[in-house]
Amino acid sequence: MRALASVLLIFGIAQLATAQAVPPQQDTTKKAAASGTLWARRYHAGETVSYHMTATSQQGSQTIAYEADANGLVKRNAAGIWYEEIGWSNLIWNREAATLSPAMLEFREPLSLAAGYRLSVPNLSQVDPRLIGPITDLLTFYADLQLEMQQTGLSRAGDHVYFKHGTPSSWADGNYVMTGEDSIDFDITLTEVNAAEHTATIVVRHVPPAKPQVKLVASWMQTPVADTPNNWVMVSKGQPGKFIAQVGKETFDVRLQVDSTNGRILSASMDNPVKVLERECSDAALTTCGDPVRFELRRQIAMQAAPRK
Repeated sequence: MRALASVLLIFGIAQLATAQAVPPQQDTTKKAAASGTLWARRYHAGETVSYHMTATSQQGSQTIAYEADANGLVKRNAAGIWYEEIGWSNLIWNREAATLSPAMLEFREPLSLAAGYRLSVPNLSQVDPRLIGPITDLLTFYADLQLEMQQTGLSRAGDHVYFKHGTPSSWADGNYVMTGEDSIDFDITLTEVNAAEHTATIVVRHVPPAKPQVKLVASWMQTPVADTPNNWVMVSKGQPGKFIAQVGKETFDVRLQVDSTNGRILSASMDNPVKVLERECSDAALTTCGDPVRFELRRQIAMQAAPRK
């Protein structure tokens, strides 16, 4: 059961990434003209996008690894806004080639960096669980870059913006995961502008707010697991009559390199550690629990754009 919990925890974190990565979006249409950034995403008809993504998720001695390719075609939606229709292929799961169903090969993930486009989590109910990580990680990269593009005052290397969010994001499914929440703010820095190479590098840190807003059911969950108030909590079903309660600190460090001439993502990486305290409890109120176990779960993702044809 512990192994299953680890796998589902990994998928839970991948899904919460999408929730926290799509904060209340600003009016990008009006703000684009006033933006202090040096670039905007410029699409054109017939344009294609292609990425190769690799990732590892580790908890103790257990590691889950994947590789996958994302390929898309640029289209216009009914409102005339450009978007990318992304399909997934060539999935390698724990170093073994995985066979995707015809339905998964037909699945398309809509994404866009165009002003006025509202990102959202696609319907994952029919998605191969092994593709939930790649799908949601790609959405995280797009959401972070879109948020950066909405900010003013990011025009020179070293410019910095702090975006307060804090509103809890949930990935509870009511079946296995009874409670699953995180609370984060966004700390955005334009770290490098290379005029000769026409590139810009942005770091988006997902950090605990001063006062996280997650729901902590039991009083023992209030004690900080790390050096900040706890901003991550998950309660899931264990053995019959048991509950696995986890609480801790989660952060994301996302690094994005973009083509400053057209806003295309050239490369991206994510480091997502979660410092966790876990207890097995025999009541839903989480008051009768065993001894705490501490561990760190760490997800690391890298993505590279294919050369343009």
